[in-house]
Amino acid sequence: MQGEEERVPAENEQKGKFKRICVFCGSRAGCKSAFADAALELGKLLVQKQIGLVYGGGSLGLMGLISKTVQNGGCHVLGVIPNALLPPEISGESFGEVKTVADMHERKAEMAKHADAFIALPGGYGTMEELLEVIAWSQLGIHDKPVGLLNVDGYFNSLLALFDKGVEEGFIDGSARHIVVIADTAEELIKKMEEYVPLHDKVAPRQRWEVDQLLESTSSDEPQKS
Repeated sequence: MQGEEERVPAENEQKGKFKRICVFCGSRAGCKSAFADAALELGKLLVQKQIGLVYGGGSLGLMGLISKTVQNGGCHVLGVIPNALLPPEISGESFGEVKTVADMHERKAEMAKHADAFIALPGGYGTMEELLEVIAWSQLGIHDKPVGLLNVDGYFNSLLALFDKGVEEGFIDGSARHIVVIADTAEELIKKMEEYVPLHDKVAPRQRWEVDQLLESTSSDEPQKS
């Protein structure tokens, strides 16, 4: 059967360090076949290591390729998608479990909550924004999860050069430049992410962020005083 052919054989499965990885990538496939190949390669590696996928939902572009690959491989897939993007004519049919949220802010928070690490494949504005936010969260001390960049065919070279420019001009701390784990292949990237140790100084301790969030949640549940 076709579904069985797409599964990675059980004897090749190797359990990885991460239970779930959030992948940011394009809802388009891009102009080069290398982009689709990289999404398929990463999806198969996640299955091989028995790692679940968290992604933005839908079945279009690279998002569809990797989610279908992980789903067919028998690993858990969680798609987090805003109600506005849920109609099939916008995002296609999602694979695996689907969680709908109110907006883009809640989407990113929910994806981050369910993931042990993050990987960005080539994509457009949305992918760039998601990637930069989790990098900023790491710098701020909100999380200490690995952030990986799969630099397919040099797609992110210009972005990395911009990061270096930020360091050169004094806007990015040199140690924070190493928040991003970079590799050209999925296998090399996962290996580096498994070995990742945060070296940068965090703006605020993680406990402070958690306490602030708790206080905000508690205060919002209290009845408003007139």
